[in-house]
Amino acid sequence: MSDSTAESQPLYEARKKTFPKRAHGRFRTLKWWIMGVTLAIYYVTPFLRWDRGPFAPDQAVLIDLANRRFYFFFVEIWPQELFVIAGLLIMAGVGLFLITSVLGRAWCGYTCPQTVWVDLFLMVERWVEGDRNARIRLDRAPLGFDKLWRRTTKHGIWLLIGLATGGAWVLYFADAPSLIDDLVHFDAAYQAYVAIGVLTFTTYTFGGHMREQVCIYMCPWPRIQSAMTDENSLTVTYRDWRGEPRGKKGKPFEAPPDDAMRPRVLPDLAGGFGPAAQTGEAVDTSRRGDCVDCGLCAAVCPMGIDIRDGQQLACISCALCIDACDGVMAKVGRPQGLIAYDTLNNDKARATGEGRVRTYPWIRVRTFVYALIWGAAGLAILAYLGLRDRLDVNVIHDRNPVAVTLSDGRIRNGFTVKILNMMPEPRTFSLSVEGLDPASEIWLGRESGIVRQPGEAFTIDIGPDRLEQVRMFITVDPTTLSEAATPFEIRVSDVDGSESDVYDALFESGRH
Repeated sequence: MSDSTAESQPLYEARKKTFPKRAHGRFRTLKWWIMGVTLAIYYVTPFLRWDRGPFAPDQAVLIDLANRRFYFFFVEIWPQELFVIAGLLIMAGVGLFLITSVLGRAWCGYTCPQTVWVDLFLMVERWVEGDRNARIRLDRAPLGFDKLWRRTTKHGIWLLIGLATGGAWVLYFADAPSLIDDLVHFDAAYQAYVAIGVLTFTTYTFGGHMREQVCIYMCPWPRIQSAMTDENSLTVTYRDWRGEPRGKKGKPFEAPPDDAMRPRVLPDLAGGFGPAAQTGEAVDTSRRGDCVDCGLCAAVCPMGIDIRDGQQLACISCALCIDACDGVMAKVGRPQGLIAYDTLNNDKARATGEGRVRTYPWIRVRTFVYALIWGAAGLAILAYLGLRDRLDVNVIHDRNPVAVTLSDGRIRNGFTVKILNMMPEPRTFSLSVEGLDPASEIWLGRESGIVRQPGEAFTIDIGPDRLEQVRMFITVDPTTLSEAATPFEIRVSDVDGSESDVYDALFESGRH
């Protein structure tokens, strides 16, 4: 390459507008269903109710930042339990690896939020401006009344979708009906309006304008998924050994005189088609392939690519090209499946007639490992949620000074006792000290003038989902202390006997 050519090459290729044609078929129907279900889940979930009693919110899914809680139906997550959220994220990641290793980029093609919202935006675009050819003509037409009202209507609906998207998102962080009333009357916090504005803008921009660029340039998953897939992962495949050479229906294929025979081209396992994948087997090029070169597979692609060019980074495996091709094959009386979900190994075996076609390509070591990790993480989370205590006790020893010598020679230590009631109902707890000399005195800051001896309990009432902090002072005769630090226990129990927690503490004598 000459220096002048290298200098003239742009660093960034400008976006080429795509006008996907509407597809019809089983995969398009599946995508409609998935789009409807996922959008319904997103928009309806904040309005679902779940009875947690009179002292807890009744919104089924709620991220309560003010009180630092996350509610998900019967599950309540506290800040110190964020490892549960981490476990769920691990499950999501490993689950994505599992799906990718078996079904390729099925997540990208069917359930990714970008894909779902782009489908919704394209549906609006087709409804307002027409299908592919009509949209192309409108785009090329000069600005006039027809173009103006159609574009204005389309972008207005897009903005409303973006507004609904941002509005639904903030409803996950507060009681949905109450927040909607506050938003309408402009009584909500300014952060809610900022969040809605940002999400409206991003939804409108990503779903309406950037579309495939988000998948190609912004999303890291296309690069990561190359390490997750192999020759036994299902992917959308054009069977060129069956489709080539292409020719129009009813038009005889005329082979060039010097090219009566051509090598059969097979999919390269590294991706794409080309000389690296040629077997060298000669086939008669006078036979026309099944591909009639109608171009519908490229016309329906939301990414604007042609699957006949081979495996590509931009392909999200949405399978709309399969629907388009199957429809054409049915019309021209040829077998369907020219474009189909298949593995590269299976495609190679079918092309050459050599090797065995694997009926169950997902049965292999890596899928079992992913499934095992995913299942183990899920069981661990369920076990924790089922066995966890709803009482937590933490004790902090005074550090400056650690011990105080009173006028009568006795030694006093101060402690801050924190008791966390993790139930959405008020509870009564008993607090006692064990392991010190029976003549020791214990004074609790919230019960002025009341003194207990070791083994005797204080009674503490704590509200629902509340942390209670009390000061406790213990006074001990130094003659009963044989060590610089004497271990003892602080026991907190629910008065109904359902739960108890023991904290191992140290009484400092002040001697070194």
